[in-house]
Amino acid sequence: MPILTGPRLMPRSGARARQLVVLLHGFGADGSDLIDLAQEWQPLLPDAAFVAPHAPEPCIQGFGRQWFSLTFRDPHERWRGVNRAGPTLDAFLDAELEAHGLADHQLALVGFSQGCMMALHVALRRSAPVAAVVGLSGMLVMEEGRGPESLKPQVRAAPPVLLAHGDQDEVIPVDALFLSAEALAAADVPAEWHLSAGIGHGIDDGALHHGGRFLAAGFAQAKLRG
Repeated sequence: MPILTGPRLMPRSGARARQLVVLLHGFGADGSDLIDLAQEWQPLLPDAAFVAPHAPEPCIQGFGRQWFSLTFRDPHERWRGVNRAGPTLDAFLDAELEAHGLADHQLALVGFSQGCMMALHVALRRSAPVAAVVGLSGMLVMEEGRGPESLKPQVRAAPPVLLAHGDQDEVIPVDALFLSAEALAAADVPAEWHLSAGIGHGIDDGALHHGGRFLAAGFAQAKLRG
């Protein structure tokens, strides 16, 4: 199983990490593309450590990394991909939590595009819920030909989820947000969504603002639950 590495940012407070935010990049990028989000959110999360692992495979496009191959010709490739890459990400999360002396309720996942697919897939199948999942310009991957009701039997944990998407996304159409929200609702996973007007496949200030607030609230609620 591949061992993931990537850029890190330790807590702004200078204290031992009390939360961990894992940032999962998109297809053809790497962890360096997302670690800057940590600096945006540090004022809200001064006790959080951030890590942005590089995906395990070189991208088939010839640059960057990928969590799994995408040819856009095979309707089953996303489902196969998240299931194949899931155990590697899961093992990374376990190792990071152990290294920091933290538990799942002190962990949040943020994923962009393909990284969003990974974040949602893995978080819903962990043995305990994480504090929050923020999915940016991505989608919940379901088995091809199966409806929203197919998700519920697979869900082991139901963390709060925020989905953010640009309404002009040319890579993953905005319909993916609504289909993902419908499937999460059918599986009794609490989900909110934010739509960025005039934004394509990217992260705007609105998504950053809502994402940061959602993470802070998720950690606060998880702390109360213990």
